[in-house]
Amino acid sequence: MFKIVIVILLVALVASLGSGFYYLMLDQGDKNKKRTFHSLGVRLGLAIALLAVITYGIATGQLGHGTPWDPGPGPVSSEPASK
Repeated sequence: MFKIVIVILLVALVASLGSGFYYLMLDQGDKNKKRTFHSLGVRLGLAIALLAVITYGIATGQLGHGTPWDPGPGPVSSEPASK
């Protein structure tokens, strides 16, 4: 579930970046039009939402790593390590 939300937020971030570029090229520095600035605000909000979803997913344990070279913490041994 979290992975789907993360992908949707990433796609929305890229779309917002594209619309900001489009408005930047279309307005050509017109000071009366603030569409580029509003696009930046939307992108910032999406980035904060993405960071919050990832942080929540990691904190609850629903998101983690699945790398084959790191099996995670091993069993705790009660014997002292020999030198």
